Amino acid sequence: MNRNPKHIGIIPDGNRRWAVRNGFQKQDGYSYGLTPALRLLIAARERGIRELTYYGFTVDNCKRPKTQVTAFTDACLKAAEIIEREGASLYVVGNTESGCFPRGLLPYASRPKAENKMRINLLVNYGWEWDMKNGWASHEIPRIDLVIRWGGMSRLSGFLPIQTVYSDLYIVKDLWPDFQENQFEEALKWYHRQDVTLGG
Repeated sequence: MNRNPKHIGIIPDGNRRWAVRNGFQKQDGYSYGLTPALRLLIAARERGIRELTYYGFTVDNCKRPKTQVTAFTDACLKAAEIIEREGASLYVVGNTESGCFPRGLLPYASRPKAENKMRINLLVNYGWEWDMKNGWASHEIPRIDLVIRWGGMSRLSGFLPIQTVYSDLYIVKDLWPDFQENQFEEALKWYHRQDVTLGG
C-alpha cells in the first residue's frame, strides 16, 4: 500500500551551476528556478501532499556578491506571488531583522496556519543557528517526512535541523532548473519503499 508523505522539504540547489552551464551569469539562474517551484507545487497538490517547505536562501547566502543577493531575494518575492495565486497558505520563516530579509515578505512572517488549504513554508534568510538562538523560531513548521534535494549534493545545509531529525533524504542529481515531474514521482516511489519507524 502506497503512503504519501504529509510534509516534504525541498532543497532547490544548482541554480548558479545551471546558469553557468547554459551561458548565463550566475545570478540569472535564480529566476529560472521559479517555474520548477510552481510545477512541483502543482504536482504535490495533485498527489494529496498537504505541506511543502522550500529552502529559499540562508543567512550565509547573503555573503555572496550583491548581484546574486538581489537576484535570489527578488526570486523569493516572485515565489510568494506565485504561491498566493495558487491559493495556498504561505508562511515565511527567517531572520526578519536583517537587512537581507525582503521587506515585502514581512506580512507572511506572522500568518496563522490556514485550515483547508495547502500550506507552503518558505525559508528566507534562514540559519539553523539563528533558529536555535531564537528559541526554535521555526516551531510552527511541523516534522518533515521526506526531504528532496536537487543538484546532487548529499547534505542538508542547515535545513530545519529539528524538523528533519527523522526525515528520509532523497537526492536528485539534476540541477533544480532542470526539474521534471518524473523526478518528484521517483522520489515518492522511493519513499514508499522506506521503513519509517521514527526510532521505534
